[in-house]
Amino acid sequence: MEQEMLCEITRQARAAAEELLDAAGLKPGDIFVVGCSSSEIVGGHIGKDSSMEAARAVLEGVLPAVQARGLWLAAQCCEHLNRALVLERTAAEKYGYEEVNAVPQPHAGGSWATNCWQAFTDPVLVEEIRAGAGLDIGGTLIGMHLRRVVVPVRLSFDHIGKAHFLCARCRPKYIGGERAVYQQM
Repeated sequence: MEQEMLCEITRQARAAAEELLDAAGLKPGDIFVVGCSSSEIVGGHIGKDSSMEAARAVLEGVLPAVQARGLWLAAQCCEHLNRALVLERTAAEKYGYEEVNAVPQPHAGGSWATNCWQAFTDPVLVEEIRAGAGLDIGGTLIGMHLRRVVVPVRLSFDHIGKAHFLCARCRPKYIGGERAVYQQM
């Protein structure tokens, strides 16, 4: 893949993460989940054209934005690992997430999860989390890993490389009925 294109993917990923994080209102120590089809980013079909280089370019954009806010990045694996997640051990232990035994590979877990596994300090794989916001690049279906209630977030752009992406943040449930008074979220 051309260096110029990889730099553009990194720029787009960073911009998307920063814009979403600005809207999400996460607190330090919260989890931000990203699902990423490197296949879709390079113009292929999800699960068919995996690109370690494109996934690395996304990581180089997203990880600094997440770390700058004191958040944990969770990387969703592909369906071959049942959409398990790569997470730093410290975060998994903090939230009480149970570790499972697998190591992501480009064609069993995906290039995104493989890059995150290699870049994290002490990675573990967990089956499920409840993140406060997330970025779904290329239709990877991260919704199962978000807290209730999910609120879609529209950014000023909607593609990273050739992949369409969707964003979401979470808010507390509104309870109490017509006489209740709610905080602005």
